[in-house]
Amino acid sequence: MNVSLIPIWAVDVLGSILMIVFAFLSFGLSLRLKKKDPNNIVITYLLWVCLSLFVFAISRSAGHLLKQIFLLTGLQDLWSAIRPFSGAVNTFTFIVVASVTLFFERTWANYGTILKDRQALQTAHKELLYLNQNLEQLVENRTEALVISEQKYRRIFEVSKDMILVTRTDGRIVNLNPAGKQMVGLTASGTNTIEGQFFQDFLSRPEDWHAISRHIEDRGFISSEEFDLNLEDGNRRRVLLSGSLAKSPSEEGETIHFLIKDIEQRRLMQKQMAQADKLASIGELSSGIAHEINNPLGIILGYTQLLLRSEAPKSDRYSDLKTIEKHVKSCKAIVEDLLNFARTSSPRKANLDIHAVIDDVIGFLRHHSNLENIQIETDFETDIPPVLMDEKKIKQVLINLLMNAIHAVTPQGAIKITTGLNVAARRISVEVSDTGHGIEKENLPRIFDPFFTTKPTGEGTGLGLSVSYGIIKGHGGNITVKSKRGHGAAFTLSLPVTPPYQGDQP
Repeated sequence: MNVSLIPIWAVDVLGSILMIVFAFLSFGLSLRLKKKDPNNIVITYLLWVCLSLFVFAISRSAGHLLKQIFLLTGLQDLWSAIRPFSGAVNTFTFIVVASVTLFFERTWANYGTILKDRQALQTAHKELLYLNQNLEQLVENRTEALVISEQKYRRIFEVSKDMILVTRTDGRIVNLNPAGKQMVGLTASGTNTIEGQFFQDFLSRPEDWHAISRHIEDRGFISSEEFDLNLEDGNRRRVLLSGSLAKSPSEEGETIHFLIKDIEQRRLMQKQMAQADKLASIGELSSGIAHEINNPLGIILGYTQLLLRSEAPKSDRYSDLKTIEKHVKSCKAIVEDLLNFARTSSPRKANLDIHAVIDDVIGFLRHHSNLENIQIETDFETDIPPVLMDEKKIKQVLINLLMNAIHAVTPQGAIKITTGLNVAARRISVEVSDTGHGIEKENLPRIFDPFFTTKPTGEGTGLGLSVSYGIIKGHGGNITVKSKRGHGAAFTLSLPVTPPYQGDQP
């Protein structure tokens, strides 16, 4: 049976022709794209591939067509001679395609890097262009932000009520805020002389700076440590110190930043609380002792006065009994002071004019004390509101303070009584000051202690100020003292204003 080869021949010939046509069209398209974008590496790659495939298509298709022609014309020998050349061309075209592909892989990586660099250059160019166009505005904005930041931190530095101190590591002061200058008592004339001094010169003990330096060197900071500062007037002030080491990029190098709080008032308050506890304990003890002693003293005094009735006034026995009577009365007065000190009963209070009470006390003293060479002055605040107080007890306090002032200025001197009103705190003040010899500094913390007195033996019991302290505390007030040796003393009473009082309102 004979099978026709015409369909196979037709497919082979037609396929070869179409391969040549499609290869030619692809190569032409890639060539046109290359002309439009000559720097595009992908199009360049496609051009080389299309060219190689075009050569392959020509070689392959031409080989098939020649084969069919030679077979039809009976020239098989000629085809056998040409066939190896056609295969070699095909192989060569595949080698070219593979080489182009391998070369393109490396070229594509480099091309990607170039694209990234070009994109980065374009971005940088845009940023430089923006900066160039807006440089002046950017500089102005940054300068304004810097000024605002500096003003903000300068404001904190200036208005802080605590000391803010910057020193170098050797303690030399770089900067100190106004609150710090005020804390150490620097005057306005000395505000420009603090920088350059050493912080350790303001510490009460030289070894304190070594402790601070050691803490900062070991840990980089110091936190909430108490120290004493020397003030310009020679006094000391208790402070709470915290600080940390800061590295600065400037030529100053490392600096130490300190925050120092004034805790002198807190320490005084703690002392007052301790004083109150001590007075309360002594009061309880004194109450029991006074009651135990008072009854025997009353009996002794009674029998002494009975014996005096039967004795002649000029006899020795009468004189001895009067001596006994005198000292028993003195003991009873001391016991009475102890009872007043320890008594916890509520005082009988009424709304009274403090000025009228002070005038009554001054009038009483003028009649019962030798004030010929002693001048008592008054400086009363106008419109002082009534004060809720126990008249007898407040008079007892004023008499005690005035008698102490009289003893301090004897034989001659001046005593001044000043009143004041603090509307915001709703309190009045009464200050009794004198021009006497003053109180020693070491005695000030003990001035309100029971039985503490600087008077000679027999001239004071040391209970007057303690009793006065208890009376004023019982009225919800406070009593303080300021004194310097040789410059007199000033006792200040602070009492609350009657609640209905509303300042300047009628």
